[in-house]
Amino acid sequence: MDKARFGVFFILFILLGSQMVVETEGRHCESKSHRFKGMCLSNHNCASVCHLEGFTGGKCRGFRRRCFCAKHC
Repeated sequence: MDKARFGVFFILFILLGSQMVVETEGRHCESKSHRFKGMCLSNHNCASVCHLEGFTGGKCRGFRRRCFCAKHC
């Protein structure tokens, strides 16, 4: 009986310990790309231009389909 009780407590300890991890997120800053020209139709192309500008990525957004670069700030 003691082994079974120990097993239950051990599994509970593992489950509760894994739930206590808190992920922290930094702020996410976005800025319109200065180098991207024309209508933004490809997120991949937008991200490539944003990398050249020093950002971590980029996506096409908005009704007018502009390239917005993103980074952690």
